[in-house]
Amino acid sequence: MPKFLFTASYTKEGISGVLREGGSSRAKAIQALADSVNGTIETMYWALGEDDFFLIADIPDTVSAASLAARVAASGSVSIKTTPLLSADDVDAMAAKAQGVDYRPPGA
Repeated sequence: MPKFLFTASYTKEGISGVLREGGSSRAKAIQALADSVNGTIETMYWALGEDDFFLIADIPDTVSAASLAARVAASGSVSIKTTPLLSADDVDAMAAKAQGVDYRPPGA
């Protein structure tokens, strides 16, 4: 199953909700979100800095990952970025496939 990294930053309303509910409550809500598309959570962490939250999840496909991100973003309480993650096997397959890709650099 493809892996995705979700990186989030809370709005004022979002962090207010975290302060009210706590981390454990939010973790359950996030687990339910992943379950809704038959996904599983590998790991989740809250953080300090520009980004407030990091999640790595196994999600069945890109459309499902995009639907999760869209639903979260539509809440207005979180700004979210979604990054597809590649395994070593994925990179090997990409490198092999890239050999057959015809590309002309600019100006060549």
